[in-house]
This record gives sequence, structure tokens and C-alpha cells, in this order.
Amino acid sequence: MDERKILVLFGSQTGTAEDVAERVGREAKRRHMSTKVMAMDTYTITNLIHEPLVVFVCATTGQGDEPDNMKNFWRFLLRKNLPPNSLSQMKYAVLGLGDSSYQKFNFVAKRMHKRIQQLGGTPLTNLGLADDQHDLGPDAVIDPWLKALWDIVLDLHPLPPGKEIISSDICPPSKFEVEFHEVANGLEQSSNPTTSLLQNCRKQQPPTQRDPFYARMISNVRATAEDHWQEVRLARLDITGSNISYSPGDVVMIEPQNLPDMVDEFLEHLQLDPDKLVTLQQNDPDIPIPYQLPQPCSIRHLVTHYFDINGIPRRYFFELLSHLADNELEKEKLQEFASTEGQQELFSYCNRPRRTTLEVLQDFPHVSSAIPFKYLFDLIPPLQPRAFSIASSLQACPNEIHILVAVVKYKTKLMKPRRGVFSTWLTTLKPEEGTVRLPIWVKKGTITFPRSADTPVIMVGPGTGCAPFRGFIQERAANNIGGNTIFFGCRNKDKDFFFESEWTELVGKKLLQLFTAFSRDQEDKIYVQHRMEENQSLLWDLIDKQGAWFCLAGDSKQMPKGVNDALKTAIKNGGNLTDSEVDEYMKSLEKSKRYQAETWS
Repeated sequence: MDERKILVLFGSQTGTAEDVAERVGREAKRRHMSTKVMAMDTYTITNLIHEPLVVFVCATTGQGDEPDNMKNFWRFLLRKNLPPNSLSQMKYAVLGLGDSSYQKFNFVAKRMHKRIQQLGGTPLTNLGLADDQHDLGPDAVIDPWLKALWDIVLDLHPLPPGKEIISSDICPPSKFEVEFHEVANGLEQSSNPTTSLLQNCRKQQPPTQRDPFYARMISNVRATAEDHWQEVRLARLDITGSNISYSPGDVVMIEPQNLPDMVDEFLEHLQLDPDKLVTLQQNDPDIPIPYQLPQPCSIRHLVTHYFDINGIPRRYFFELLSHLADNELEKEKLQEFASTEGQQELFSYCNRPRRTTLEVLQDFPHVSSAIPFKYLFDLIPPLQPRAFSIASSLQACPNEIHILVAVVKYKTKLMKPRRGVFSTWLTTLKPEEGTVRLPIWVKKGTITFPRSADTPVIMVGPGTGCAPFRGFIQERAANNIGGNTIFFGCRNKDKDFFFESEWTELVGKKLLQLFTAFSRDQEDKIYVQHRMEENQSLLWDLIDKQGAWFCLAGDSKQMPKGVNDALKTAIKNGGNLTDSEVDEYMKSLEKSKRYQAETWS
């Protein structure tokens, strides 16, 4: 066994934890350690008993949930039949990435640290809890935590004789080598969405991220009034022949594309030939070729489908770019942004105005024109799939998946408005042309619903938060099952009241109780929590007397706390309970899955 090896496993929802895990991997290689960096669910977990040194980097999503790409790994670790000495050979460290504005701050990392210890693992250092809310961002914790970790690791596994830590001043080798081909050489791009459609006919297995289903778009309509400040789209996808099965509360994952105008701007700025073909070759045995890229691949396909050119670059982007810079002024500024002392200035320059990778490259024209193409794979992370609560029922809408998507567009101090990559792309898709296909697969969501038809369900879903509840209501209505209560909120009854006619019809059939809060239709703002306060006795009766489940979905800012407080008030007054008794009551609801929340920022 090679003792000077380290495994870095990450659970990442948006790519931040993956970025940090890759940083750990790079720092390990500078210390001449054999290193693998992998998402937890891609690692063969039965091999964990043979790993001497493991670093876990865990993000926390929603209300204390683990990211999608570590759910199976985590489920396995929680097995009760695992011997308490299973991981007694392992030394480990856990670094959590979280946001202290959430109630369950870094909950996943805390549980992971405790569980590995229960299974016999020996912690190398204290649990690291990085916080997005810190003035200097998560690096305020990550930097000193990593420094302490490497001091301990090198005490355990000193550098090989004659070797020194490779200086961070030296430009690291690129992840991949790149070979260019001219189309005239007879090489063609071996795979693209069109050819992948051939695989759609009668899929034998449910689609996955590695093998998505290309769903035809049936319709794509605006769900808000034309003069409303926000555009929301309701899109319907055809999943005939996909072997996809889903339940209310499940989530559809969709691979986005960069917008054509952004792709053209990127290609022009870096002076890249969009038609040129490239083949990637491994430069490091520990880093595999990206599975989602055809070989060979056109540069236009790369920039359209793979590079996240509209993402906000992270610290390592500036560090690596500084190695590639010849212009002294640019080099100095990039080094400042990459330094620990420069993190506040980097935040002001990059994160606060939401400056994109493409815009940063435009701000540094000298180094942009000199970047070796192969280093783009180190500088720019891949586009991440987007997750949407499924807003339909398979029983009510056979062979269809519906999604409700708010189009993201807002202004910062920068001249160009910020645009959501997926949502803006969605507005450009015209299903009437018959050629629109979206690569999709389905995952379990964080909200589950009771299986018993006798169990009432209270749902609170303002705005697009109503999406998973629409699917559940559809499913129950298709089976003529009542006991459904929803509190829905939006700005204006005539502007953004989603599914109004559909739900009004179900109210008439006694299959749904509907409470609405239109915040801007009167002088005083009315929100869903106010409607809950007006119906305290109903809530108490449903929850305590009838055993109802309570489910909440929507924006994570102020709404969840307001709803939570309103529910606590209903429980307190209905049961004549003290504050501590209310807290215990709420804990019992959460433990039995009768209280669930799915929120997002």
C-alpha cells in the first residue's frame, strides 16, 4: 500500500465544494502525494475500508440536506449493520461548506464527522466549518484549516528524500493535453445531442447524468401576465419511451446550454475557431477525461455545452491566470486577487456584482490572448445540471414532465443585466419547431408525501414553490382523493396566480382547500403566513386531530421563518402549550417526516 496517498471525496450541489476539493487535491500533489478527487457517489464505497487517508468536503443544501452526488454514499454509511470498527484504519478530516444564515448550518459536515468517528475513523484535525456569510467568504476558514491539515499530514508522511514542496509560484501542469484536428482530415465530432436521440427509442434503463434522455419539448408558455415584472415559464416535456418513472416531490435534472450570443462573444474574445476539432488526452492518471465530451469535439460544442463561461470565477481562477500572465500590471492584480489578503477586494470585484468568467477575461485582455487552450479546462469549470421540482403527476399527465421556471434577470452595478443561464435559454426555445430536445434525468426530491389516501396534507408554496404541490394535488385529484390544503402566495391575482383555473375547479369538487395571499393587491402586504395566522384552528385540527403532514417549498430568504413562526403559533394556541413544548412538538413532526421543507436561494 502506498502510504503517501490521499483520497479527497466531495458532496457538491452547485460546484463550490467540488472546487474546494480540487484545491485540496492540487495542494496534495504539490506535496508529492498520490491523489484522487471524486464525487462521493462515483467512488466505490466498499473500498473505503482500505483507504489510509481521506478528506471529505461536504456542502449542505436546503434545510440541512446532503447534496445529490453524495446521497447514496451517505445512505450506505448510515447502515446500522456496519461494524463500529469498519474504518479503524482510516485517518480523516472533514471540511464543511455552509451558510450561517440557515438554521442547519453545515449540518451535513457535522453529521459526516460524527459518523466516520462512530465507524472507527481517527480525525486528523478539527472539523472545518466554512461560512459564506463571513466577510472574507469561506476562505477565511478554509485557508487556516488546510494549513493545519498539511502540517499534520507531513508529520505523518514526510516528503520523500530529496523532495521539497512544489512552490505555489510554479505553474502547475494542465489537467489534459489537447490535440487539434482540422475537419478536412476526415475526423468528425463523434457524438452530439442529435445522434444521442437515436438512443431515446425504448430505453432499457432509467436515464442518468451519464446517459440522459433527450425529451422533446411539447409546449413552453409564459405563466405570468405579459406586463408582469417577472417572467415565469411553464414547460411540458415528452418522456415517451424514456423508462422514466417519478412520484410527486421528485426532481428533474436538466443540462443547460450557454446562450449563442455569449458563446460567440467568448469565441471572439479568445480568438478561437469554433469549427476546429479537439481531442483530449490524460495528463494525470488520477484525472479522467470528462465523460460528457465527445471525442473529438468541436470548440463550439465545448463552449456551448461544457464550459461555464457565465459562472462567477473562484479564487483559483485568478491564481492560475496569474501564472499565465506576461503583462506585469495584469499579473500583479491577479496575484492580489488570489492572495489571502485580497479576498475582500476580490469579493467586491467579482462576487458582489456577479461578474462572469467571460467578463473577467475581457477585463484582462493581455493574458486572455495568451492562454494556452489546454488550460481552459483548468480555468473554467463545467456547466452544472439544473434541478427543478416536477410540477406534474405521471398519473394525471402520462408521458409528461412539467416544470415551472422563473426567468432570472437582474441588475448590478455592471452595465449588462445578469441573466440566468438555463432560464434565459428556456425563453428562446420554440417547441412548435418540433426539434427542441432537453437532456434530462430524474432524482428523488427532498419532499416526500404520505402514501395513505386518508392522510391530509397542508402545503405552503408561494410563487414557483408551488411546483411540487401541483404534482401532488394532480395525483390525488386523479384518484378522487381530498384532504389537500394549500396556501399559495404571489404578488397579484391577475398577474402571477399560477394554476388558478385548475385549482379553482378542484375547490369546486371539494378535493382542495385553497388559501391565497396576494401581497400587492392592497395597501398592506399580505403573505402566506398571514393566511395561516387567520386559520390557526384549522391548522391545529388538521395536524393534531387528523395527523396531517405539513410541507413547505419556496424562496429561502424571509418566507420560511415567517411560515415556521405562524405554524408554531397555531400549535401553541391550539394545544395551549409552552414555548419549549412547541419546540418538542415541532421536533417530533420533523422526526416523523410530518414537517418537511424544500427551500432555495
